[in-house]
Amino acid sequence: MQIQLNTSNGVENKESLDRWADEELRQQLHRYADDLTRIEVHLSDENGQRASDADKRCVMEARLAHHAPLAVTHDAGTLDDAFRGALDKLKRQIEHKTERSAKHRDRSTIRTVDGTLE
Repeated sequence: MQIQLNTSNGVENKESLDRWADEELRQQLHRYADDLTRIEVHLSDENGQRASDADKRCVMEARLAHHAPLAVTHDAGTLDDAFRGALDKLKRQIEHKTERSAKHRDRSTIRTVDGTLE
């Protein structure tokens, strides 16, 4: 699984933030590691120096093998809260997508090998 972190100009400590985000994503999404090929994270401070209640934004996009990309956005007062909120949303979407695929693959048929109904 490849992880890429992008930050806007208002976000500092890129290296430590990059390591932390990488560890969090790998830990939280380890059960989907075989299905995930890439995760992109975009962290930004929407208001720059002006403070507001939800001016930090995290956008995450996950690429699952054999599926269309999944994307989520979460706004919060801190980068940590924005990241964790987006991660929770992303986990739910991945869970939903992988469970639906598993159910679809596990369908059995009522037909026998020669094509007649049982």
